[in-house]
Amino acid sequence: MTEVATSDQLFVVIDPVARRTDGESVRIAKDVLSAGATTKVCLPDSPEEFARALSRRGSRRPVVIGDDRALLRTVALLHRQRELAGCALSVVPVGATGVLALTRSLGIPTGAVAAARAVLEGAERRLDLLVDDSDGVVVGAVRIPAVRGPGGGIDIGPAADSHGGTGVPDPAHHWLRTCQSLVRTLATRPVRGARSARVTAPPGGPGPSRLRVEVDGVTLVDLDQPVEAVTLTPGAAGGARVEVRPASVGAEASPLGVVGRRVTVSGADFRYRADAGLVSGPVRRRTWVVREGAWGLTLPG
Repeated sequence: MTEVATSDQLFVVIDPVARRTDGESVRIAKDVLSAGATTKVCLPDSPEEFARALSRRGSRRPVVIGDDRALLRTVALLHRQRELAGCALSVVPVGATGVLALTRSLGIPTGAVAAARAVLEGAERRLDLLVDDSDGVVVGAVRIPAVRGPGGGIDIGPAADSHGGTGVPDPAHHWLRTCQSLVRTLATRPVRGARSARVTAPPGGPGPSRLRVEVDGVTLVDLDQPVEAVTLTPGAAGGARVEVRPASVGAEASPLGVVGRRVTVSGADFRYRADAGLVSGPVRRRTWVVREGAWGLTLPG
């Protein structure tokens, strides 16, 4: 780790969601930071203002007060500005427990006081990053769920709410789910007078997808082997951990695991989720490459 000087000027960006969900923790973190360093505080009200503020920070060290989504947004913005490698990012996690899993996994303290002190007294640690062939970045993990749900959908995990967590759907979400259910019902009904157009789902819904997963040019699993899910995680000493769960036939199939620097997934149209972001795709081919030590995060010394 590289020591971070407490005399640095800090550019503190407070995510609007953090201000709404836990204003007291935001106030405490801001007070601790202001007492220990020269700070400039920015209160953006939208993602666009957030991006503009970050681009105007000058030589100040960026500090984000917010949840996992605020961290991911900052990393993506700095990457697009080609400034990610040159700055040590600091984070004070503020938000509901369900939207702080990534910051916890990275070793950032979850308490406002402890996290703010880590910003002032901690050290920079260089971390790996996954970058895909569309210039998207991944801090935590990529998940490609191949199990298709009823009606041809995909089961990619619990639905995220507007704050990036999971919970009881709001009325708009409930209305959307109702429409989706209706569409699935209509899609599986036979068409009158057209026997060839009748669509029926096999028991348990459509089967697992068939994907080719190549790691550093070597095929880990090919199209002839149905898979349940694929997961990519950066941080394995300059490589990504790749886990493929084959579809079980009879006895449960053991997952296949390997570490590599370049991972390509191809096959029929598939979707994936990077970190806590929205579902991406469908795509027929996507390649992720590990960038070793691509970004710096301030952690307790």
